[in-house]
Amino acid sequence: MSDALKVVHDGLEAFNAHDEDRIREGYAPDAVFEGPGDVRLEGPEAITGYAMSWLNAFPDARMTIHHEAASGDWVFVRATFEGTHENPLPGPEGEIPATHKRLVGRAAQAWRVAGGKIAEEHLYYDQMQVLTQLGLVPEAATTA
Repeated sequence: MSDALKVVHDGLEAFNAHDEDRIREGYAPDAVFEGPGDVRLEGPEAITGYAMSWLNAFPDARMTIHHEAASGDWVFVRATFEGTHENPLPGPEGEIPATHKRLVGRAAQAWRVAGGKIAEEHLYYDQMQVLTQLGLVPEAATTA
């Protein structure tokens, strides 16, 4: 296993354990996170705060890796986020109240590792899939 892959695996284990301190420790002091909705965060505190907002809203949250690839300092994964929305989730337009619905969302992530820490993280997921599963937008009509 490459060093970069080990760093990412350690970070995902910390996420799945809901271990705020271990999540924070995995990021370089100048780390950058980019996510859907034009989210751009800098530094371990802000990035960990984002992760914890999801973990607090989905107390049983878990990421499962389905495929992974590493190339030099970069790691790429295709994963699933699963959890039950039991607490408010902060959003750009305010808090989303708990829906008590189960979310199973697909995601892709890319990380750059430098000096044994995550220096960059890029998260991609379908925001409409999340909102639909939480019952916040109607499901799309299907055609026969």
